Amino acid sequence: MASAMRAARSQLDVATQNLANVSSDGFRRLTTTLDLDARGMRVHQSTSAEQGAIRRTNRPLDLAILGAGTFRVGGEATRNGAFVRDRDGFLADDRGRRLAGRCGPIRFPDGASVAPDGSVQTAAGRFIDRIPLPPGTRIETGALETSNVNAISESLNVLEAQRSFETAQKVLLAIDDTRNKAANDVGRIQ
Repeated sequence: MASAMRAARSQLDVATQNLANVSSDGFRRLTTTLDLDARGMRVHQSTSAEQGAIRRTNRPLDLAILGAGTFRVGGEATRNGAFVRDRDGFLADDRGRRLAGRCGPIRFPDGASVAPDGSVQTAAGRFIDRIPLPPGTRIETGALETSNVNAISESLNVLEAQRSFETAQKVLLAIDDTRNKAANDVGRIQ
């Protein structure tokens, strides 16, 4: 029963994290699956690969990935493509981490552009670098990928996880009461 309570708690944590990020650009919904083994219930967590909706921003440095893949910023992977030019002329995210191309951080001079295949070019058409993308993936400029979380579905997941936790808790209390009665009744019979 304790493992069922832990599993319900883990599902609740994932659902509330998803709800907290429903409006975070590029956020990918976390999913959970339950397995039952000899040690009880186990929760496995994974990230949904489903594409979020594309929202037009018309800002030239906003980039949306259409398909698989991520942007590499500061050694981390992200789907959030809201970039700005930092003071040294590099593309950076809102935390100041620079966007990595195949040749290192991408310097983005005035008038440069990003092509759908991820290549970065100057206004004169000179190649600067390329954003690494898996085959079949492209970039849309002037747009951002929104979160792929459905708020209504996640709200229902929160309620379901809370009810599962409460049910497991009630069963555990009932077992505890039964054991207490058995121990006390055995003591009275002797």
